[in-house]
Amino acid sequence: MAAVRALLAITVVTATAAVAAGAFSPAALAQFAPVEPASPNAEGIREQWLFISIFVVAIFVLVEGLLIAFIWKYRRKRRDRFEDGVQIHGSTRLELIWTVAPVVVLVAIATFVLVEVPGITDVPSADASGTLEIEVTGRQFYWQYEYPNGVVAIDRMRAPEGVPIRLEVTAPDDDVIHSWWIPALGGKFDAIPGRVNTTWFEATRPGVYTGQCAELCGLEHANMLAEVEVLPEAEFDAWLAERAATQAEGTSELGEETWEGVCAKCHGLAGEGGIGPRIAGSLVLSDPEAIEEIVTNGRREMPAVGAGWSQEQIDALTSYLQESPPSGS
Repeated sequence: MAAVRALLAITVVTATAAVAAGAFSPAALAQFAPVEPASPNAEGIREQWLFISIFVVAIFVLVEGLLIAFIWKYRRKRRDRFEDGVQIHGSTRLELIWTVAPVVVLVAIATFVLVEVPGITDVPSADASGTLEIEVTGRQFYWQYEYPNGVVAIDRMRAPEGVPIRLEVTAPDDDVIHSWWIPALGGKFDAIPGRVNTTWFEATRPGVYTGQCAELCGLEHANMLAEVEVLPEAEFDAWLAERAATQAEGTSELGEETWEGVCAKCHGLAGEGGIGPRIAGSLVLSDPEAIEEIVTNGRREMPAVGAGWSQEQIDALTSYLQESPPSGS
């Protein structure tokens, strides 16, 4: 019997050690940590997470350590099963310590958070020419970005490195709540119909930073992805000027972006159908007026995904569909 107990104990300890090794491996722990920040406000969020995590881990180790120690120290041993254990009386000093210590911890955390919050929420001071404002509109199931010069982009935002970017996040009155979140560039901000929320970032290095809608918003919620491509400032300025010119001429990539980011998420990239019907080969795709009517007013189960679009954007979509109609496969 003793051998069976010993074997069982060894098995439990081994299994526990294996689970702990997997749970606390660097790869596993990395999944619980914020992504590497690429903006000062994201850095502030990471610092808060690290500061609070120190207390969380310390309290967990202390409580679980004491629990295991007490279980071992006050185990029954050879005492009769129905015999009372040793009576332990209270300690005023200990009770004061475990009352005051949590208060001190909470005050420390609250103080640190309140000191850090302004650096996370407030847009850095800059000249009017030094801050770029971009309107971010969340719609089922895409993100639309509008720049001050009228440039429109879908799902992928482009931004300059080292320049404060002020985002005005909203959603149309007839849409649902979405949530804008690029973890490397800051926290989540809801896109609420009829309301404008303001956030910011200032990218510290070029790259492509990914995220997605963080608010369940419908059947294609999982495909409502977002990207921010950060470019050196001179390269961004050149892109913005070129995009404005080609968009005015009707030769930009806006039509393709609109098809892939708005239409294809429901109808399929090749028009083969998805949660929306198959539209490849439909005569509607060759009729600009019909397309404009459908996207601006909706039809049957399809919402008005293009309500509020500029004529430039509608023309870009209809031109793209005439030049590159979906093949259906």
